[in-house]
This record gives sequence, C-alpha cells and structure tokens, in this order.
Amino acid sequence: MTMYEKTFPNKRFKHTLEFLQKHVSITQTILDLGVENPFSKIMEAKGFSVKNTSGEDLDNDQTVFSSEKKDVITAFEIFEHLLNPYTILKEIKSDKLFISIPLRLWFSPAYRSKTDMWDRHYHEFEDWQLDWLLEKTGWKIIDSEKFTHPVNKIGFRPFLRLITPRYYIVYAEKVK
Repeated sequence: MTMYEKTFPNKRFKHTLEFLQKHVSITQTILDLGVENPFSKIMEAKGFSVKNTSGEDLDNDQTVFSSEKKDVITAFEIFEHLLNPYTILKEIKSDKLFISIPLRLWFSPAYRSKTDMWDRHYHEFEDWQLDWLLEKTGWKIIDSEKFTHPVNKIGFRPFLRLITPRYYIVYAEKVK
C-alpha cells in the first residue's frame, strides 16, 4: 500500500493526487495555499517541490503571491474557508491553478466546528459558482471532476454520500 492509501481520507487524497499528476510535472514548483498538511506531505513524497503558505490570513494579506514565484498554485479545500476568494484569485500570478472544494449538499448544512473558530465553511459552492468565479477572475477551466466521499456508516445520509458528489476539483489556466 502506498502512503496516500493509508492516510485518511484516502479516497479524496488518491483522487486529488491522480488529478494533479495528470496535469503537473514534478519539475514544476507548487505553492500550496494553507499551512503544511497531510496532502502537501503526500505531494512531496511523490516528488513534487511544494512550499506552503505560513498561516497568514489570505483574505487580508495576499503578499505571498508576489513574494513566492511558483509555476502552480494549489488550493485544496481552502476556498470554502475564505470570505473573499475573488481577491485571492485576482492576485495569483502563476499560470496554473488547482482548486478542490466541498460541494454544497442539500441534505447537510455547511460545516461549522464547535471547537475551532477558524475551521468553518463560509462558502460551500455549487460547481457552477466556482466556474463563474474563475471565469470572472481571469481563469479558464481546462479540466474538472466531481467525486463522492462515502462514509463508513449506515443510514440515509451515508447512502446519499455514497451516490452524491461531495468534492469538485478544477485545473485552470490564467487567461493571457
């Protein structure tokens, strides 16, 4: 078993890694939005050169996009936590962008941690909303996929999670 197959949540990590590998060479440098995390470690283990942001509030401070010149920006499950993803998308200088987001589910409310005031979803997008946001900020979608995230439980909601796409991943390029 590979590292990402042993790491929770393995289906999401496996799907995200395969999508990234389809479009990015390990010779390209990556700026991963968010602090170091299990998935950025997986990318490094697979040979990618990854630098993470340092925990700054990206809603208020986008200087990282001027100071860190990288080939690719990744934002895996970050945009739902931001108040203003529009500003961030406009500030990105790289030509390639990968975003994954949890989709809004009609049968489940937006995630809100009861113990961590930062771990909350301000946005839970529908796919068309992210597509429109990317278009308005000067990005062209090259590839996208939706995938489910089943849970190991029995019940009506777990059944819906088995058949309803939960995540949306997009590869976009800056329009010249």
